[in-house]
Amino acid sequence: MAYSMTGFGAAAADFADKRIAVELRSLNSKQLDLNLKIPSCYREIEADIRALLQVLQRGKVEVIVSLQSPQTLAATVINEPLFGEYLSQLKAVAAKYGNDFSITAGDILPLPNVLNTQEKSLTEPEKQVVLECTQKAIGALTAFREQEGCVLIGDILQRVEIILSLLKQITPFEKERIETVKTSLLQALRGITEEFSVDKNRFEQELIYYFEKFDITEEKTRLEQHCKYFTATSKEVGAGRKLGFIAQEMGREINTLGSKSNHSQMQHIVVQMKDELEKIKEQLLNLL
Repeated sequence: MAYSMTGFGAAAADFADKRIAVELRSLNSKQLDLNLKIPSCYREIEADIRALLQVLQRGKVEVIVSLQSPQTLAATVINEPLFGEYLSQLKAVAAKYGNDFSITAGDILPLPNVLNTQEKSLTEPEKQVVLECTQKAIGALTAFREQEGCVLIGDILQRVEIILSLLKQITPFEKERIETVKTSLLQALRGITEEFSVDKNRFEQELIYYFEKFDITEEKTRLEQHCKYFTATSKEVGAGRKLGFIAQEMGREINTLGSKSNHSQMQHIVVQMKDELEKIKEQLLNLL
């Protein structure tokens, strides 16, 4: 079963007077690259959230944990000792320089560290709600990836079948290629001298030696086997990288077919194969 690396998943849950929401957005990447955006009150369970996300295996994943009513999370208190210290110093400065001005609480409260925000401690039940919500979002993302993966692998396997079909189209040109090369060699020999004579057996031996260099039977067989192996491997879970390696081997055989073809129609078919293979490789970049 194939999975895409791109996808989206979301889940939400209510806890007390809070609305907890988790969103996951995934793009393709060689490794699992996590980018977490979570409220500071949930930092203590960041490692637990990351542990849950390891099941995604690969992809650039953006994780957004949000609270719909974050004002309930913290209480703001005045640092009274510091407030008094600021007030005392301001009065002293005013007296020293003989300035008569009034000092209000509004003058002191904006000063550094006068107001402290004390976050409420995270309870165990709330931790479980956040983690369960994350797990549901992962499930939604995985379902999305599976749906996208089915579409991707369907298109990829169709292109593999096209390559196999094109491979069969090469066969009729192989015998034609032999006769064409044989005729061109004879014409070339006749052009060397008007008194032309050739040892037929020796000429046939030389042709056999010549065509051994251009024989593509082995390449055709290997390419067909690679295509069949590719199709079988596509049924495995998380086989994106493995399929990429097989596609590279397919490319090597197709390139060799092109270099040995020595025939315009065969070369045209090889170009079509390369085009389909490039499209396969592009699609494989999105597979898990």
